[in-house]
Amino acid sequence: MQILQIRPMETVNVDEERLGTLYAQLGEAGAEDVVCRALEELAMRMTHCDKLYQEESWPELRKNTRSLIAIADQIGMAKLSAVANDVTQCIDNNDWTALAATLSRLLRIGERSLIAIWDIGSLGEPII
Repeated sequence: MQILQIRPMETVNVDEERLGTLYAQLGEAGAEDVVCRALEELAMRMTHCDKLYQEESWPELRKNTRSLIAIADQIGMAKLSAVANDVTQCIDNNDWTALAATLSRLLRIGERSLIAIWDIGSLGEPII
C-alpha cells in the first residue's frame, strides 16, 4: 500500500504598494519598526491560534484571529487577512470540520507570508 501525502502550496504575496505607503507615511525607520513589530505579533498570534484550537477555546480563538486580520491588513498581507476572516466564519457557523482545515490553511499561509515579507526586506533595500 502506498500512502500519498498531500502538501498544499499556495502562492502568497505581499502588497508592496501598501508597504510603500507605510514607508512614505512613517519614513524608513518608522515603517521598519511597524513591520517588525507586526511580524512578531503575527507569529505570536498564529502560535496562540493553534493553542486555542487545541483547547477548544472558540471565543478566544475568534478574538485572536480577528486581531490577525487587522495586523495583516496593516502590512499588506491580504491573503492572510482573508483566510483569518474565513476562520472566524467557521467559528461563527460552528463548523468544526471546516475550522480544522481552514485554521491549518491559515497557519500555512501565515508562515509563508512571514517568509515572503522577510525576503522582501532582506534584499538590503527598503521594502518599497
